[in-house]
Amino acid sequence: VMERILNPLIAGFKSDGIDYKGILYAGLMIDDNEDPYVVEFNIRFGDPETQIVLPKLNTDLVDILLAISEERLDKLALDWSDYHTVCIVMSAKGYPSSYPKGDLISGIHDSSDENSWVYHAGTAQTDKGEYVTNGGRVLNVCAQGDSLKSAIKSAYSRVDKISFDGAYYRTDIAQKGLARLAKPV
Repeated sequence: VMERILNPLIAGFKSDGIDYKGILYAGLMIDDNEDPYVVEFNIRFGDPETQIVLPKLNTDLVDILLAISEERLDKLALDWSDYHTVCIVMSAKGYPSSYPKGDLISGIHDSSDENSWVYHAGTAQTDKGEYVTNGGRVLNVCAQGDSLKSAIKSAYSRVDKISFDGAYYRTDIAQKGLARLAKPV
């Protein structure tokens, strides 16, 4: 990724006279030959990737942004937790095409698992304080664990407690990561 995508991008910035400072999100796909391809670049954090990256960051994000602004990022040591994190997106029926809105969501707070949390993405709150669907990607259910396997288990356990009409989500989240960890080095 560095050799084929990011280093050429930085070289392109330099040759075009662009002094870029800030967040750069590279949305990538890796094919069966493990070759990376660019889907998109954004000058913001990626979603839902950010929901599992930032909780691992122990260094204050404000300190990082100031170091970028003041051109001293190379002098700042970033501290990351060793936890493994995963995020499962719960989507509305029909997403990414048309999807219904207003379906009641239950179970968001029904977990006592301190290793999982839920980010609202496409939700709204009714006058009664109930949550309803209001977008295609409805909820991002995240978890952390000492191992990738425990993080996956925690996240899916939380997903199993949440329901809304037509809810769907991928059941293979982090399975490639587990397979990679199982391969002898």
